[in-house]
Amino acid sequence: PQGIGSPSVYHAVIVIFLEFFAWGLLTAPTLVVLHETFPKHTFLMNGLIQGVKGLLSFLSAPLIGALSDVWGRKSFLLLTVFFTCAPIPLMKISPWWYFAVISVSGVFAVTFSVVFAYVADITQEHERSMAYGLVSATFAASLVISPAIGAYLGREYGDSLVVVLATAIALLDICFILVAVPESLPEKMRPASWGAPISWEQADPFASLKKVGQDSIVLLICITVFLSYLPEAGQYSSFFLYLRQIMGFSSESVAAFIAVLGILSIIAQTIVLSLLMRSIGNKNTILLGLGFQILQLAWYGFGSEPWMMWAAGAVAAMSSITFPAVSALVSRTADADQQGVVQGMITGIRGLCNGLGPALYGFIFYIFHVELNELPMPESASGGSVVAQYHLQQNSIIPGPPFLFGACSVLLALLVALFIPEHTNLNVRSSNWKKHCGSHGHPHSPQAPGEAKEPLLQDTNV
Repeated sequence: PQGIGSPSVYHAVIVIFLEFFAWGLLTAPTLVVLHETFPKHTFLMNGLIQGVKGLLSFLSAPLIGALSDVWGRKSFLLLTVFFTCAPIPLMKISPWWYFAVISVSGVFAVTFSVVFAYVADITQEHERSMAYGLVSATFAASLVISPAIGAYLGREYGDSLVVVLATAIALLDICFILVAVPESLPEKMRPASWGAPISWEQADPFASLKKVGQDSIVLLICITVFLSYLPEAGQYSSFFLYLRQIMGFSSESVAAFIAVLGILSIIAQTIVLSLLMRSIGNKNTILLGLGFQILQLAWYGFGSEPWMMWAAGAVAAMSSITFPAVSALVSRTADADQQGVVQGMITGIRGLCNGLGPALYGFIFYIFHVELNELPMPESASGGSVVAQYHLQQNSIIPGPPFLFGACSVLLALLVALFIPEHTNLNVRSSNWKKHCGSHGHPHSPQAPGEAKEPLLQDTNV
């Protein structure tokens, strides 16, 4: 069965929304379970768990992207959502197994790679940046109310109900993919059988990293993604725990913070992103997003009061326009039958950051002794005991050392992005991606015998 209706961006949006809504419900319970399971080195262990998951995503992303180009997107949407949500019911069964399965689930936790390829299959090039912005905004929207709902249900009825509800929503997402999501990749663009060969070069996560050095534009884009997403990945893995333990936020305050940030991110990634892409262009949109990210991370790094976290969060919403703009730029470098490969390449770099970023943040927190031995009580979030606890951390000049490191990394990304050309040569670009994938590509994309092997995306304007 091909699903309900024709493939559309809205199918991808619903898949993303349900998956991350389920995980959003578990925000507050996860912070509690994490601290109870690893009371001595909470930040360090959190970084290691998320680091292993990210590294496994990096290793598997190219293979999953290439396989989705051959076998279609729907099967891999089902696979990635299932394994990403597999750890959810284990939270109340066994916390140790819960964190262990989260780590190994990174092998298939590349839903965004398949979703972006799905969107690329069904959109025109001029529509793609808006479509990517919509998908990223949906990710933010899924976190607007789910952490608040999870915190409320956990306080009123216990965390077990929250885990059951999150599991049910994850199952609903799987059923939606099985029943409603149509295949986006036409049969004529992929082999008819499941026996199509996949070479080691396609499955090798380092193959794309070796290829990107052959062309200046691809290299600049990938370095920009790496330097900007490395601190973002570390921040995502530890920031809500940081708000809870160091800044004295209650579970309700953390949920409210996520909701406000999510609403602002939705506005930024839809309305603002669309206006910026039309008015200042793709490259300048990326530069503006990186500028906001530098300001946000520096503010987090030096901020020692809760109101500073709220103010910096508003800036963080504007920095969320960077990745959709980069994804739109990258999607223009590939033909229709290679979108999975190129999105897998970027997702692979992000996966590498998802491994290195959390581990790096956890290690920096550890060497600066940013740890607490007691979890702040939610009901005393505005009381003197919690205030005294997080004021203990304010004796240092930099309350959040990893965030300041992240600001320096994004500053380097901004300097690199300045050298990305505003326009690329479309004719050369199309044929060169064919050559890149020709040696290990699909039967429907043969290389012309007379073509010379040129670097990827060679821009004659540079």
